[in-house]
Amino acid sequence: MIPTRRFGRTELPMPVLSLGGMRFQQSWTDLAADAIEAESQRNLEATLAAAVVAGFHHVETARYYGTSELQLGPALARHPDPKRILQTKIPPRDDPAAFEAELERSFSLLAVERVELLAVHGLNLPEHLEQTLRPGGCMEVLRRWQADGAIGHVGFSSHGPLELLLEAIASDAFDYINLHWYYIRQDNGPALTAARERDMGVFLISPTDKGGHLHSPSARLLELCEPLHPIVFNDLFCLSDPRVHTISVGAARPSDLDLHLQALDLLEQAPELLSPIEQRLQQGLTERLGETWLQSWQQGLPSWQNTPGEINLPVLLWLHTLLQGWDLESFAQARYGLLGNGSHWFPGRNANRFEAGPSEPAAVSEAQLLEALSASPWQQQIPGILRQMKARLGQKTVKRLGP
Repeated sequence: MIPTRRFGRTELPMPVLSLGGMRFQQSWTDLAADAIEAESQRNLEATLAAAVVAGFHHVETARYYGTSELQLGPALARHPDPKRILQTKIPPRDDPAAFEAELERSFSLLAVERVELLAVHGLNLPEHLEQTLRPGGCMEVLRRWQADGAIGHVGFSSHGPLELLLEAIASDAFDYINLHWYYIRQDNGPALTAARERDMGVFLISPTDKGGHLHSPSARLLELCEPLHPIVFNDLFCLSDPRVHTISVGAARPSDLDLHLQALDLLEQAPELLSPIEQRLQQGLTERLGETWLQSWQQGLPSWQNTPGEINLPVLLWLHTLLQGWDLESFAQARYGLLGNGSHWFPGRNANRFEAGPSEPAAVSEAQLLEALSASPWQQQIPGILRQMKARLGQKTVKRLGP
């Protein structure tokens, strides 16, 4: 069975693997119940049933995971688990009445009278935090539902910048946090530390998909992670950190659970297993990109807000590093396409505006880019990198699924 960890001040015995409900639903838009196909429902229920047997007592979903709540409602009733910890997530609203309507909709779809964990979903901008915490805001709605016994503990999820994460943690209004942190992206480490200092539960979002499309790894990544599968390596990396309580397993089918369960069997051996793989991964980056690049590529980069065309240089050069060093083609393609098409979930834009045609009103010239890069030691090389990325990744538009 899956071991548990105390989920911070909630005191809940949280399994170290959580069943995420973002990938096993039929549709990313709301549908009527009679539009759910039998095969889709069978697959979801088979996944949930396998998770119950394995000990995935924590199930999490969200109001805007399409039909996830709609399909989970009857499935939860048909596959009971006396230890189940149910979580859903609701985005903040400027109008608390609209927020409460979303909350009521989630409870109705899930067909439950109580959820142990309710997260304010997507505190990505300062105004989202303000909408939540101001007098009369969304948090007052949640406190009222807590007082009525419908909600156990309140947390938040975020794709936002580190500074906003730290501000939300410091508010001491939340019992737990859902955030991104895994091997390829460790910049939110200070948020993990701050959450631990306040005894908050820490839930890692999408370590397999957002952690590098590890469900479809490159041949190079497979080789560098031997003898472990990249999913197993990343799970061990995340769960070896004492600041982490649980990681999400976004299963689309029952077999998607297997590698994550394999990682648990190796958890006690993690230190000796991880060290040589981390060394090989770092060496793989050095061989392809050079030590100088790895130590200095982030220096002197303007924020996307201060870059012509709102080009998100920090993210693009991070993707360039992953693409060149480990051949993470599918991941780089997906993230590149989301820039400019994912609203506040993936802010800034990709390189398609760089040297765009004259009809593009926000086209960015090389001269404009070089001026913005005046503090970067790679000023002269970055335009060429953006040209390569635009040619390789810029032909497909990707939109974030959900609001």
